[in-house]
Amino acid sequence: MGDSYTQKQSTILVKGFLYFLLAISAILSIFPFYWMFVMATNDNSAINNLPPAFIPGGELVANFMNVINTIDFFGAIWNSLFVSVVTTIGVLFLCSLAGYAFAKLKFKGRDILFIAILVTMMIPPQLGLIPQYYIITKLDWLSDMKAIIFPGLIDAFGIFWMRQYISSNVPDELVDAAKIDGCSNFRVYWNIAIPVIIPAFATLAIIRFMYIWNDFLWPLVVLREESAYTIQVALRGLIDNYVRDNGMIMSGTFWATVPLIIIFLLFNRLFISSLTEGAVKS
Repeated sequence: MGDSYTQKQSTILVKGFLYFLLAISAILSIFPFYWMFVMATNDNSAINNLPPAFIPGGELVANFMNVINTIDFFGAIWNSLFVSVVTTIGVLFLCSLAGYAFAKLKFKGRDILFIAILVTMMIPPQLGLIPQYYIITKLDWLSDMKAIIFPGLIDAFGIFWMRQYISSNVPDELVDAAKIDGCSNFRVYWNIAIPVIIPAFATLAIIRFMYIWNDFLWPLVVLREESAYTIQVALRGLIDNYVRDNGMIMSGTFWATVPLIIIFLLFNRLFISSLTEGAVKS
């Protein structure tokens, strides 16, 4: 009886310690976003005070109106949303198609080609700026959304992720049975592989959408007209060389982050439901 009580007490202590660590981790994760919100609701005087304000102020609307008056905020949000959604959909389709080919089809040079794709993951993306810019210039795509969408449609990590997921979750016997029944390779991919790999779709969609939304360097290089700016490039216009309004800058950054958080939460719910659906179908 004493041993059982001691074991129960130790279990409670371990769980309590784990919950405490989780609570501290959650606070540390949320605090930067809360601090950005606090700065977005205060003016420069409150932000520059020592100690600075730790509670929200009353300048949220005023700071946001300054953002709207300085840059085309909603136009830039729409541009980022359009580019991120279109590119993510293209990545999901093309990378899953390539991943299925590498996982289930046998062709000459398959392993060598797959290794070559993996090697490209070790190359810094900055090294490809000049050749990509040269191609975009020759295609006359400067200041065009195509200059951002098309280079991002193929992702080495996406191909690797889909190949590994399809290899482990789509049985070869099921593919062979479908081919015996007369299904083409694309129909096997579309009708058999896709319902199983929906969880992989959700995961890759979250990763790629966030990456494209937060991309700054490549849009800065190829977008010349203000009407084509994505939100990350447009936010650069809030920084003045002479007068720095930190409240306005943080307001623009805060509101630019809100759509990303909303979409992340929506995809997160889809990811959880897709895990259940994929498990049942498999």
